[in-house]
Amino acid sequence: MERIQAAIQKAKERRSEAGLPPAAAGYAAPPRAGRARPAATGPAWAELAPFEPDARAMVRNRVVTFADVDPAHATFDMMRTRILRTMRQNGWTSLGITSPTSDCGKTTTTLNLAFSFAHQPDVRTVLVDLDLRRPAVARLLGLGRPQSMASVLQGTRPVAENFVRYGDNLAIGTNATAMRNSAELLLSGTTAQGVAALKEAFLPDVMIFDLPPMLASDDVMAFIPYLDCVLLIAAAERTRLDEVDKCEHDLAEQTNVLGVVLNKCRYMGEDYGYY
Repeated sequence: MERIQAAIQKAKERRSEAGLPPAAAGYAAPPRAGRARPAATGPAWAELAPFEPDARAMVRNRVVTFADVDPAHATFDMMRTRILRTMRQNGWTSLGITSPTSDCGKTTTTLNLAFSFAHQPDVRTVLVDLDLRRPAVARLLGLGRPQSMASVLQGTRPVAENFVRYGDNLAIGTNATAMRNSAELLLSGTTAQGVAALKEAFLPDVMIFDLPPMLASDDVMAFIPYLDCVLLIAAAERTRLDEVDKCEHDLAEQTNVLGVVLNKCRYMGEDYGYY
């Protein structure tokens, strides 16, 4: 807990040094000046190796937005639309997804949102696996090639070599192995340079960062200065209300909380299956 509180204080200091106002619950940053959509899609897109996930693996791993066959995809599509509208209205591009503890389904939710965004042809989406302690995106996608987001952030690996491209508008960056000193990396100055390099390379409309659970380490608080908004994933019958309250409060002090998603809920309303 002391490490998390120290990370919160560091995040406050970094926001203050950058001239940003302290975030608070309900605070929404003023809309940024609109930018013209670049004619190109960013220098890295053409260099990315194309990637097509195995459809059976996507079904097995509950990525229902990949094929749009499962009726449950409509829930993620509605979430995508609400997120996209809010981010556009405020001029935001970076979205972090986390959970209080492990096994809440945050990575599955992240993947479903990423592929739902990919169905929007005018939205350039970049998915980054920043759960450096327990990376799972590559495993769920069946992506076998060695990748290291830590090396990208440290500037020792080219951006284009660490990402693959699904379709024309979704870039995916993953990790092959876990990292022990991830918080120290995320607090270092190289991370700021690495994030800037990603934005310059992809010119994204939306960047989705799959982050580790908040109460397991201080990684989220270390990276939070680079996020415009955060989505918190809670698991029904697992996540305690005090855990949600704690995480939501800490997040709201530093950034904009889009909401809390209740995952793994067994209740299905009367209209389920209507579509």
